[in-house]
Order: sequence, then structure tokens, then C-alpha cells
Amino acid sequence: MRVIAFKANTAGRYHIGRLNDDESITDLTELTGKPDLTPFEINECIDMDGSVWSSMLTFSGGQTLSRESIELTSPVPRPGKVICIGLNYRDHAEESGMAIPTSPIVFSKYSSCIVGKGAPIILPSMSTQVDYEAELAVVIGRRARNVSATDAYNYVLGYCNLNDVSARDLQFADGQWQRGKSCESFAPMGEFIATNDEIADPENLRIRFRLNGETLQDSSTKELIFGIPALIEFLSKHNTLEPGDVIATGTPPGVGFARKPPIFLKDGDICEVEIDGLGILTNPVISGDVNV
Repeated sequence: MRVIAFKANTAGRYHIGRLNDDESITDLTELTGKPDLTPFEINECIDMDGSVWSSMLTFSGGQTLSRESIELTSPVPRPGKVICIGLNYRDHAEESGMAIPTSPIVFSKYSSCIVGKGAPIILPSMSTQVDYEAELAVVIGRRARNVSATDAYNYVLGYCNLNDVSARDLQFADGQWQRGKSCESFAPMGEFIATNDEIADPENLRIRFRLNGETLQDSSTKELIFGIPALIEFLSKHNTLEPGDVIATGTPPGVGFARKPPIFLKDGDICEVEIDGLGILTNPVISGDVNV
């Protein structure tokens, strides 16, 4: 199933739905018993141990909508946690001039910087070095604590495109990455979650980033240093993972700051992240500290 979240009116609240093969949308919100949802209630809907999720898997009714009639948002509008893994592709670590990690490098992004397909990436006025990072995002669907790698996939709802936008001048000036990674709009995600059964091998997917149509990253998730089961095992030892939490698994080589000359995002650019089976995440770039 391809799970989406969207807004269907001007009230600003959310619906949960299914993206069908013909690109129509089935609204599944009625299964919650509510007319619409808060972003946090979306996380409850995708709890694989919950009654709403089990109903979603078998539901054959629901209102059918066209894509043109709704506003698509991130499929997880407000994750409880956005956990990111740094330097998780060997050749990206090498292009960054950093040692190959011997255990996962973990940082986070504020969940408030999540936006969906079509939403603008906003260039903050205090940065002149905003960069792109195409990543495979893993969406957790079941409460996970001290999970073994052999059991890890049982806790995965599915997968999604993510762009780990990064203000490099802020990131490197601070000595830690939180501020440079968490500016408003710095985590585009979407356009849908492909559930675990839709992706035969998440560690063998082609991953690409295009800037204004030019391919700047082109690799495969088979190049991950720490695979998805290992990451879930590692992370769940330290924190309880919950439905709707997002793990961004790292970016392949080709990022802007490592190029000669460097390439940074500018007003008017169009960013595209494309991973096999996950559609295309497209976001325009705009200047200025404006509301999203």
C-alpha cells in the first residue's frame, strides 16, 4: 500500500489515505471515526498494532478523490523523532574527508522542519551554503525497544524519499549539526510511504538526486555501511522507537559542498529525490525567512 497524508479543505487539518495505481486517492480517514486529524493522530493511524491500521489494510470503501482536489503533505506530517545517520555511504564519507565510521553516527532534525512534496525549501538569510542530500527514510510502524537485527523488519511500516537539506556553513561552524540541519523546511519527505510488502529489498534500491534536471547523486542503497536492521538494533538500544518515527539512513556521494566548485541551492532551483519504488519528491527552492 502507498500511504499518504493530505489536506482536503481550508481548515488546515489532515486526512490519511491510499494512493492508488491510477493515481486517484482513497480517503481512509473515516476509519478513525473522526472527520479529520491532527498531525499527531496520523502517527496513531500508522501504528501496526492499532485497530485503525488493521482496518486500513482490508478497507474497500472510502471516498475517491483526484490528486488535483487535495493538498498532498508529508506522509508523516509530524514525526515524534527524526533520527538521521551521518556518513553511512563509504564514498560519501571519503568525499567529505572523514573517517569511515565504525558505528552509526547519529544526529537529529527537528520534526517541525518536515514538509511534503511541492512545498518550498526556504533558504535562511543567515546561510549561503544550503546543500541537498537524497536519502532513504525508514518509517517505524511498531513500538521498538531492544530489537534484534534479525527481527527488525517486523517494526518497519515502510519507506519514503527524504531530502536532508543542510546549511553547511552553520553545520560546520557549530561543531555539531543540529542547527544547520534543522532550519524550517529542511526535511522534505514524500510523496508517499511504500509499505514493507511493496519493497522487495530496501537495501538494493537506486537512489538519485537531480537539481534542475541534472543528476548530481546516483547510487544504490546496497552501498549503505550500516543497513536497516543494524540501525534499528543500534537505535532501539538507546531510545524507544515509536510509530511514525523516521530514520533517515544517510546520503550517497555527490553532495554540493564536496564538489569542485561547490554547488549550493539558490532561489528558483528545483530539487528532486527519486528512489526506486518510492516515486519522486519534488521541491522548489525560495529565498527568505517566510512562513511555510
